[in-house]
Amino acid sequence: FQKTGSFKIRGAYNKISRLSEEEKKKGVITASAGNHGQAVAFAASSFNMNSIVVVPAGAPIVKIEAIKNYNPKGEVVEYGRSYDEAYEKAIELKESKGYTFIHAYNDEDIINGQATLGMEIIEQLPDVEYIFCPIGGGGLISGISRYVKTKNPEIKVIGVQSENAPSMYHSFKQKKLIKSETRDTICDGIAVKTPGAITFKLINKFVDEILLVSDEEVAKAILVLLERAKTFVEGAGAVSLAAIYFQKLGIQNKKVVAVLSGGNLTPNLLNLIISKGLIKAGRLVKLRTEIPDSPGELLKVLDIIAKEKGNIVSIVHDRLSLDVGYKTTEVILEIETRNQAHIDQICKKLSVHYSVSTLDF
Repeated sequence: FQKTGSFKIRGAYNKISRLSEEEKKKGVITASAGNHGQAVAFAASSFNMNSIVVVPAGAPIVKIEAIKNYNPKGEVVEYGRSYDEAYEKAIELKESKGYTFIHAYNDEDIINGQATLGMEIIEQLPDVEYIFCPIGGGGLISGISRYVKTKNPEIKVIGVQSENAPSMYHSFKQKKLIKSETRDTICDGIAVKTPGAITFKLINKFVDEILLVSDEEVAKAILVLLERAKTFVEGAGAVSLAAIYFQKLGIQNKKVVAVLSGGNLTPNLLNLIISKGLIKAGRLVKLRTEIPDSPGELLKVLDIIAKEKGNIVSIVHDRLSLDVGYKTTEVILEIETRNQAHIDQICKKLSVHYSVSTLDF
């Protein structure tokens, strides 16, 4: 049940299904930077209802269009520069329109809807020992942890947040609600400044630990999922695997579930994550060399690279560069490689005849 590309539909559908007929006739409103807005629009459409989703100005076009497409009777309002400003606008519109506000996480019906994911985990893997779950506002992990702990208190539930948006982490550690500023992160779906009071209470009661991961670790997890599991996961959804992959808890030989909570990743960001990941893994390199400006010299360079099994992606041959002499030419190559050792081997072979240096992309 992952319509709209994330777990959010579970809570949104449960909440809207429980509204009175009078509330359904009026419509619903929410504030969201992405996944929750899509879920509310889809759930409202399922009940033939009006919906308004307030998004921060500058929200990804692909997400705005998705919200519009999920509910032809719905409306998208762009307002403010942050979720908090969009939230304030949504509350203002709620009062003037008489719509029911659907909170993204601080609501019992939302939390109970998300808990169905915990039910599925227990049904499919009853002897699970650890569950790693992303945390933004805390609705998902609140529902999962409360459900699984009632079934088996021995199951460890581990929350994971981005180190650039650690509001629940600090609140959990200090045992009180703390507002934390967020920094730019590829985990935008869980970049929440202020945790919910309801979710905070449940997390304190049922969650065993909360960990932090970096954007670099999340990007690596996204690549691992793409390459090895053929699974497309957004940053917010991949934090759980990042925590496991980089041994944040140090567990071994346990039955572990990583909750992959969403896959709404924009193509531009995906391309950036893949490219940077390849560079860091030594699988893509940019080299610069200077060669004599004479026929056949470039062919010699290409032949060396070919013999070392490097795959040339692009070449720039520039004899007008001000960085080289009048009888030499600059060559810049992008090469697909196996790893850093392979890059070193190619550079070693080229350096026998030419000067070689690596460049940043």
